[in-house]
Amino acid sequence: MNIRSLTRGDGVVIGAAVVLFIASFLSLTSAPSCVGQFCPRADEPNAWDSLSLLMSMFLAGIIGAVLVVVGRSLPQPKKVAGLDLTQFGVAFTIFAAWTAFWTIIDAHGSGAGMILGLIATLVLAAAAVASPLIGALKAPLMGTPSPAAPQPYGYPGVAQPAGGYGYPAAQQPYGAHPGDPSLGGQPAAQAQPFGAQAPAADPNKDSQAQPAAAPAGDFAPFWFAVPVARPLYAEDGSPTPIAELAPGTWYLAVDQRGPALVAQTQDGRRGVLQDTTGIQRG
Repeated sequence: MNIRSLTRGDGVVIGAAVVLFIASFLSLTSAPSCVGQFCPRADEPNAWDSLSLLMSMFLAGIIGAVLVVVGRSLPQPKKVAGLDLTQFGVAFTIFAAWTAFWTIIDAHGSGAGMILGLIATLVLAAAAVASPLIGALKAPLMGTPSPAAPQPYGYPGVAQPAGGYGYPAAQQPYGAHPGDPSLGGQPAAQAQPFGAQAPAADPNKDSQAQPAAAPAGDFAPFWFAVPVARPLYAEDGSPTPIAELAPGTWYLAVDQRGPALVAQTQDGRRGVLQDTTGIQRG
């Protein structure tokens, strides 16, 4: 279960379920208006005093909210009798709202628990149904953190060599003269007498002295994050995933194989990420 995959709609579902649970402890009916010492004692039962209403309205709504949140947080949907957990949860929330609506209509004087329970079940059912349909509710509940300063290679926080990774040479001290070896410079060429001609350069010698530059690779490692949980398969092509990449975590892409990426996890495992759509580069 990945908490970072929860949406704003799931947050509304969780909040409505909490309000519904609180409403189950409040009175279902309002006390009769009576003034004087001979008034009968007013009994104000709550949902826990009525097993049928507790199961069909309050617990049904809470169970539905749990099924909706858990079903949408799993990497792969779990199906029971051809339906996944989210569909069962939506059905439970609608049933709870339907029960609360007709119960409050038939009641003679509804208390705070009944009124608050009706509002909570209506919001719960609406959020469970509309979360996959409305863009504002589909937004992630917790944003994906971005790295402070992603390094070209290696894990964040690992110290890089002076001058940065891949820096060709150390910098010269400030104010150093290129001809002063004591200050880190290279020895200067000997001065020629005035009027003397410099020796002609040998093209063959220069060509041998200059080594051929190595061709640079086309792929450069980079950090990336996935928008949703995605499996990481073995490099040998095995269909069984070796790990799962979770949103909110930065992984290192060390190679590319067509549209797929060879990724490395924090524990050093390497595998192939076949679905690279929507990834965020660091």
